[in-house]
Amino acid sequence: MSSSTERWYQGITRYQWTVLIIASLGWVFDAFEGQLYNITRADMLPQLLEVAPDSPLVRLWGERLLGVFLLGGTLGGWLFSSLADRWGRRPVMGLTILFYSVFSGLTAFATSIEQAGALRFLVAMGVGGEWAVGAALVSDVFPARARAQAGGIFHATSVAGLWLAAAAGLAVGTEWRTAYLLGILPALLCVWVRAGLEEPESWRRAKLEHPDQAGSFRALLQDSRYRGRAIGGALLAMVGLATFWGVVIAGQDLTAELLKARQDPAAAAKSRIAFGFVQTAGAGLGMLCFGPLSEKLGRRGTFALMHLMAAVLTPVICWVPFLFNSYPLMLCLLPLFGFFAQGIHAGYAIYFPELFPPHLRATGAGFCFNTGRILAAPMLIWGSAELKLRMPLQQAVTLLGGLFVLGLLILPLLPKTITPRNSQTRNPAN
Repeated sequence: MSSSTERWYQGITRYQWTVLIIASLGWVFDAFEGQLYNITRADMLPQLLEVAPDSPLVRLWGERLLGVFLLGGTLGGWLFSSLADRWGRRPVMGLTILFYSVFSGLTAFATSIEQAGALRFLVAMGVGGEWAVGAALVSDVFPARARAQAGGIFHATSVAGLWLAAAAGLAVGTEWRTAYLLGILPALLCVWVRAGLEEPESWRRAKLEHPDQAGSFRALLQDSRYRGRAIGGALLAMVGLATFWGVVIAGQDLTAELLKARQDPAAAAKSRIAFGFVQTAGAGLGMLCFGPLSEKLGRRGTFALMHLMAAVLTPVICWVPFLFNSYPLMLCLLPLFGFFAQGIHAGYAIYFPELFPPHLRATGAGFCFNTGRILAAPMLIWGSAELKLRMPLQQAVTLLGGLFVLGLLILPLLPKTITPRNSQTRNPAN
């Protein structure tokens, strides 16, 4: 039995660190591929639609392609998470990385909005699948006392992907096709995945003990022990994903509007830096803090804190900097907003795998996260797009921020998971 004063990282083996690094790199490039669209869409969409940059069609199709991305992520997440429990973590992780890198590279050759939409759908399939495999792999390999911190680190590394995308956007300027060509580089990671990973022992045992149930959605949803967890987790993820695409990334657009009102000639570049680096730095810190906070407050308690603070800060960031016409104030608020509104997401990598046994771990976590995508998609395709088209951006984002309150109402539907610091009992899903 480990001492209560033992640091979480003490006793972690070299191989366990290797697993965390490989899973995190996969997630870094996963986030990079997803964020490329947000960085380049202001240049890509007017060209593909053959309209002026300020045309309402640009904003409308911008939101619609976000919805398409969520739909693709859902399908890929369902498919690849199930395969990860059936075939193993290593081959499926390599396959998901190939999916998102190759189809991102092909986006550079798109000549119509339909082609771009189809390729974003395929990129999203790899993105949705990689997260579930990586989260399950980290949960499989790390001991219970270290899972919260390891899972938080895993998810927080997405910030590096956002920074890489922001840097790529600044480097290529308006040449958006070049940015997507860079998206093929993560395919090289597959070589390390093949050489550096082994199948977790917990998965091997579970595969032998439950050969017919491994990766089965029927086994997941027909078992009363796991059905409610899967549905509740999907609803919680829905809130996080809808608010990320509808509210969190609006930090860039809000900053741009503030700077345009100030007649700043560098509004576009400054808004990209403000979101891509300043706000994202706060988000990364929030995701790193989720693990330690959840050891003290519990998983649900930490989710509740972050949802509540995000709900409060959304109208603040929408109105207060404009009231004072202050760009420095916006720069101060953005990382605080990111800490809570995006820090929530690390909890999914920590909490969802804990809810399910090894033979359903990737399937269950993937179902939660990626069903959340498809539930969030209508909010973006119709709700967010229409709100942002028909009313000022500040009002639309403020209304969408009410979704954080919905997250508070969903939390009581989900079970507590045992925190090792407070109990020596293992999580019943293990």
